[in-house]
Amino acid sequence: MMMQTSNFAKAVDAGNFLLDTDSYKYSHPQQFPDGTEQVFAYIEPRRANGEMDEVLFFGLQAELVKLEGTVVTQAMLDEAAPFIEAHGLSLYTKMFQYIIDAHDGRLPVQIDALAEGTLAPAAIPQVRIVNTDPKCWALPGFLETRLLRAVWYPSTVATISNAVIRQIRERLIRTDGSDDGLAFKLHDFGARGATSAQSAALGAAAHLVNSMGTDTVAGLVLARNVYGAEMAGFSIPATEHSTVTSFGVDGELAFMRRFLADNPTGIIACVSDSYDLMRAVRDYWGTELSDSVLARDGVLVVRPDSGDPLRIVPDVIEALMERFGHSLTENGFRILPDQVRVIQGDGVNPTSIVRIMDEMIERGLAIGNIAFGMGGGLLQKLDRDTFSYSMKTSAIRANGVWRDVFKDPVTAGGAKTSRKGRIGVMQTDGGRFAVRPQDNIPTGQDALKPVFRDGRIVTRHSFDAIRKRAGLIV
Repeated sequence: MMMQTSNFAKAVDAGNFLLDTDSYKYSHPQQFPDGTEQVFAYIEPRRANGEMDEVLFFGLQAELVKLEGTVVTQAMLDEAAPFIEAHGLSLYTKMFQYIIDAHDGRLPVQIDALAEGTLAPAAIPQVRIVNTDPKCWALPGFLETRLLRAVWYPSTVATISNAVIRQIRERLIRTDGSDDGLAFKLHDFGARGATSAQSAALGAAAHLVNSMGTDTVAGLVLARNVYGAEMAGFSIPATEHSTVTSFGVDGELAFMRRFLADNPTGIIACVSDSYDLMRAVRDYWGTELSDSVLARDGVLVVRPDSGDPLRIVPDVIEALMERFGHSLTENGFRILPDQVRVIQGDGVNPTSIVRIMDEMIERGLAIGNIAFGMGGGLLQKLDRDTFSYSMKTSAIRANGVWRDVFKDPVTAGGAKTSRKGRIGVMQTDGGRFAVRPQDNIPTGQDALKPVFRDGRIVTRHSFDAIRKRAGLIV
């Protein structure tokens, strides 16, 4: 029985800007020194994650488009103030009323950042923020929740994707002699495993910085709407177990024959382990349907989807070679005919991909035979601690004087020591990044460039430019 809506409290606007922060932030304006006029803060990934010691910066622009223009209204303030009071805290009404009255609800802050797509070592700041109106000095801290969340997730996904594809490229060149096809060697299978549509969009777009293969449509939408990409990625007709098994055990071969007939050209993928993987590989694809497969103007991608991928992947490739034959790459590794390839999407993560490829190399199999589909390992099995992302205040100006702000907890042994003062990032002629006091960096040489000021985006990055910086798609 449906409950009457009158039994519920009045709904609150989930998009109210004033309700998008951590609860304890509401108490912070009373905690700063008297006379505070400006607060300077920065965001950085504090440490590497194993061998991933460079972090690919991406995603800030997707948040800036939400912060542009009027974002604080009288209706928001009137709704949020009593709501937060009922929560046990008080909204800094004076500042937000001033933003409405004096700034038309626009945010009086300046945000500087690395160019999106930049690969920089861990412990290099990627973003900094300072308020531009001394009456709004509490605003940078209030924005921490949004800005940090906006940066750490897509940057972490982009970094993992970039690192894995670089591992694939290294081995592809070693076995095949070139990196042809690299843009489609790692496919995003993560949409259904993401925690929300928003995270799927951000994570998928982050992966597309390095790849052109995806099944997460939300990432394509974000790449177009935020970064101007006409079409950032591509997919192919592919089966799933429900379509194959709807024909029954005895109908699997008939399904495969129809799938080939319905798709006489182009790349197609078919899951082949619904019942007996090796029967499907040897008897169906490799015998009954082999002539049809080889006659196609396209590629059949066979997908094993269960078992130990370290064993299954090379076994399937070799079984296909028994039926379809193989040739040798210029580096002497075995490769299937152009009409047949394999994709592995089960049990795939950054570690297993490398192990599978190394096992293939041990068995003389070219990496050109395989592509990978990664879901949870790409978009979900990570968190803010993967690269220890944080946003910290490093300086305040009180009564006209700047002072350093930092923490150095003895119990952390230096692992959580934050930076002091107003800082910037210099890139040397050799391409190395170094943190320097902002005042010591020559004009125009700071790698942290203005991207947002007083409610307006002042620098926009295109997807093409971001991909070029990331260095995998040119």
